[in-house]
Amino acid sequence: MLRRAVLLVLWVGGVRCPLGYGRGVSELPLARAVVDRAAVLRTDAVWLAGALADPATRVVLVRDGSVLTTGTGGGPDVDPWAEVEPDVALAVLDPVSAVALAGAAGDGAWLFLGRDGAAWFALRVPGAGAPPLVGVSSDVLVHARSEQAADGTGPPGAVWTSLRAVGAVLSARDAGLATTAVALDHWHRRHPRCPRCGGPTDATAGGWARVCRADGSEHYPRTDPSVIVAVVDEDDRLLLGHAAAWRPGRYSTLAGFVEAGEPAEAAVRREVAEETGVVVAEVEYVASQPWPFPGSLMLGFRARAQGVPPRPDGTELTDARWFTRVGLAAAVAAGDVVPPGRTSIARALVEDWFGGPLPPVGSARDLGDGQPCDGCDLVDRQPEA
Repeated sequence: MLRRAVLLVLWVGGVRCPLGYGRGVSELPLARAVVDRAAVLRTDAVWLAGALADPATRVVLVRDGSVLTTGTGGGPDVDPWAEVEPDVALAVLDPVSAVALAGAAGDGAWLFLGRDGAAWFALRVPGAGAPPLVGVSSDVLVHARSEQAADGTGPPGAVWTSLRAVGAVLSARDAGLATTAVALDHWHRRHPRCPRCGGPTDATAGGWARVCRADGSEHYPRTDPSVIVAVVDEDDRLLLGHAAAWRPGRYSTLAGFVEAGEPAEAAVRREVAEETGVVVAEVEYVASQPWPFPGSLMLGFRARAQGVPPRPDGTELTDARWFTRVGLAAAVAAGDVVPPGRTSIARALVEDWFGGPLPPVGSARDLGDGQPCDGCDLVDRQPEA
């Protein structure tokens, strides 16, 4: 009990770490691609046709940000913010079986994902709904939960599962394939027409380009850079915010899109100031991972700022708070705060600052009275400097 009390005092007092705190951020869930993209084969129409006729070719199904999975850890109702069972994998089919399940393969339906001995493709399944209308906030779309119906598509036991929910528990191979498939599927759904003249376009290059029928211009998948940042103050407290689109209790690191002509570091300072009124000083790049919901590349940063009371803008953020490690652990254990899902880079940034895995949400762990509890070792130890 005395040892725990001493360590808690050290934590509450703030063990000041340099900006590169914690264990480091590595192996981000959606940045673990291991299958060779084999980009040189995308324009080889003869090779692509042969690969699709080969029963050894492997196919995954993709629809509206979700992939068809097997195992007990997936399903259309899995919350991207929840802890997910690790028993989940992509449902892998041959081309004939995939077409039989998904229906006729129309324009841009086949997406060439790469090769690791056998060829890998994704087959796009028509979505449950149309793309969002003009005027829908892009931030709302980024944070929206994927809604899918269990419609029976796929082999027995296969279910549609949001990549956001299971990206962290998929194997490196499956995570890389699914991330590419979801990114390309979103792009094709949202960009069926030429941005120059408005004419219809046709998919080409194994799903990696579209060509305008009217003017012949070529168009390629769009990726929007976004910054996401773990901001700490002089007392080593972490700044987290609650977005207006989220359910109560959900908090995460601050993020936003990089504007035209803007360096990423400047975007960090601008977004933090706009959303919370906090002025950032030092900024340090950490890592990146794709976030194909619908088409972002998340650039992760750490930053330092003065610990002034945050003033949420009331539009994108409705609340923002500084958290100590003990305070965050207690709030998560009590169920008052739900941290970002494990697929996100936000979770990696938070746990890098925290010094290890956060406690389970709602676990009501003891933080200092000496009573036994599950996982108390995570609270007893000091964060790594």
